[in-house]
Amino acid sequence: MPAARGITGEGWAAIAGAVGSAFLLAKKLLSPKGGKSDHISRAEFYAELMALKDNMHSEHLVLLEKLEATHLALLDKLDLNHRELLAELQRQGARISTLEAGVARLDERTR
Repeated sequence: MPAARGITGEGWAAIAGAVGSAFLLAKKLLSPKGGKSDHISRAEFYAELMALKDNMHSEHLVLLEKLEATHLALLDKLDLNHRELLAELQRQGARISTLEAGVARLDERTR
């Protein structure tokens, strides 16, 4: 006659899983159903839609104004940098011309 065996850890896990599944199924079936939402009329829907459209349009205009202001600020900064660069190039050109004249005089003296 074979010896009686006890329930193994896997057996207890299977039992716990079955009990848990049964509990979750009962909870789902016995929970109160959510109430149906109130329906709105077509006119109310279109009124809400137009309000949303107007809101989005006004936000879009605000963003465009901010973008334009940023764009103008960048253009001003670029223009300032361009003028500074041209002024520095003129100064460097004058220095190079002075150096070339000095080298030409030195070359004339050494001949």
